[in-house]
Amino acid sequence: MHRREARELLLRVLYQHEFVDTPLEELLTEASPGEQYQYIKHVFSGIIAHQEEIDKLIAEHTLGWRFERLAVIDRNILRLGVFELLYLSEIPPEVAINEAIELCKKYGTDNAQLFVNGILDHLWKENQNTNKSLNDHD
Repeated sequence: MHRREARELLLRVLYQHEFVDTPLEELLTEASPGEQYQYIKHVFSGIIAHQEEIDKLIAEHTLGWRFERLAVIDRNILRLGVFELLYLSEIPPEVAINEAIELCKKYGTDNAQLFVNGILDHLWKENQNTNKSLNDHD
C-alpha cells in the first residue's frame, strides 16, 4: 500500500469513526495497510487526540460557515490535512496540502478543493509567520 492509499483508508476510517466510536483495529479489519499501518495508527490516534484543537483551527478559518455545517467527508479531509500540515514535520507542507486536494477531487463535495486548499494554505502561512510548531505536541 502506498501513502496515498493509506490516506484514503484513513479518510474512510475517520468517516466511520464520526458515526461509531470503534477502535482503529476493528475499523481496519477489511483492509490490509501493510507497511503503512504505523503511519495510519499514528495519524488516526493523533487526530483523535488533537481533534478539539484541530477542529477549532478549522472553525476559525471557515468564514461564513459553521464548522458543524461542513460535510462530514470534507471535515475529515481537513482534519487529515491539518494534522499532516501542522503535526508531522516529516511531511512537506506542499505534499500535505496537495494530498488533501487530491482526496477532495476523489471524495469531496462540490468546491471542496478550493475550500480545503484555502484553509490549509492559510493555516500553513499562519504557522510559518508565527514560527509556531505544533510538532512538539505529538
